[in-house]
Amino acid sequence: MAKNGRLDFDGAWELYSRADFHELGRMAHDVRIGKHPGDIVTYVVDRNINYSNICVCGCRFCAFFRPPGHPEAYLLGNGEISRKIEETLSLGGTQILMQGGHHPDLPLAYYEEMLRYIKSSHPIHVHAFSPPEIVHFSRIEGIGIAEVISRLRAAGLDSIPGGGAEILVDSVRRRIAPRKCSTGEWLGVMEEAHRQGLRTTATMMFGHEEQPRDRLEHLFALRDLQDRTGGFTAFIPWAFQPMNTAISREPETAVSYLRLLAVSRLVLDNFDNIQASWVTMGPKVAQLALFFGANDFGSTMIEENVVAAAGVCFRLSIEEIRRIIESAGFEPRQRTMTYEPV
Repeated sequence: MAKNGRLDFDGAWELYSRADFHELGRMAHDVRIGKHPGDIVTYVVDRNINYSNICVCGCRFCAFFRPPGHPEAYLLGNGEISRKIEETLSLGGTQILMQGGHHPDLPLAYYEEMLRYIKSSHPIHVHAFSPPEIVHFSRIEGIGIAEVISRLRAAGLDSIPGGGAEILVDSVRRRIAPRKCSTGEWLGVMEEAHRQGLRTTATMMFGHEEQPRDRLEHLFALRDLQDRTGGFTAFIPWAFQPMNTAISREPETAVSYLRLLAVSRLVLDNFDNIQASWVTMGPKVAQLALFFGANDFGSTMIEENVVAAAGVCFRLSIEEIRRIIESAGFEPRQRTMTYEPV
């Protein structure tokens, strides 16, 4: 521990590498209860609309992207996006998560028009364009990150998802995603978004070519930024799914996932919310996550394409999510992106 009582890197490494599994879970659960007294577990009703799979990044961990001109490449029009939003609203949804590939030919104006169309047609929160997309728009236009975010905000962007973080260590990023934004650029997008008043989430995709200490570097980078801005609403770690990708290895185990989740809760003392990842780990492991530091069950994921492309396809209805939370001894409560109750 550091002098101020916060967990420092050496202390975090000692816990992560040596602590008893169940004791680590108990410690994380105690912190979670301290932050969220009572038995509420939140969830959000939304849909992940991947507006395009056309991408020039070629990340080795991605089974979703298609290069320009590929027969399976697509770009959704406003009509199809509108249909998906209407279905989301009819199911009680409050937001859409929109992410896509790095399309080489679309200007920033294309995305601005997409946002204006959505906001003029539908009463829905738009949680869209992860930091690598923002950096890509900046490079395409030859303008700064601040201007890109300002223009997207003016067009209707409500918040930014934490995708594209993978592992926030450049030596790892150069191996798995050399054409994607750097650690500094990812953090810089988030800091600028917070400065402009946008709330964002943060993620970690672990279990590919990083080392365990790299995961802690990632957590401490997020904690440092949150100290400065307070703009993150939640942290979502999820395990890499290797099928159909260019990285060959065994998937992370449930124990590995829960151990990382618990350490995340202990390190990220300035994050209010930690989200379970049933989409990658399945409902039973996500239920256990509620005793390893998670206080949020994430999204209903009415639609999900990226993880599904790697051959992992869990599906849960709102009723199933509520039942899983209740059977673990908690009370389910629907929320918004900013964790206001619905």
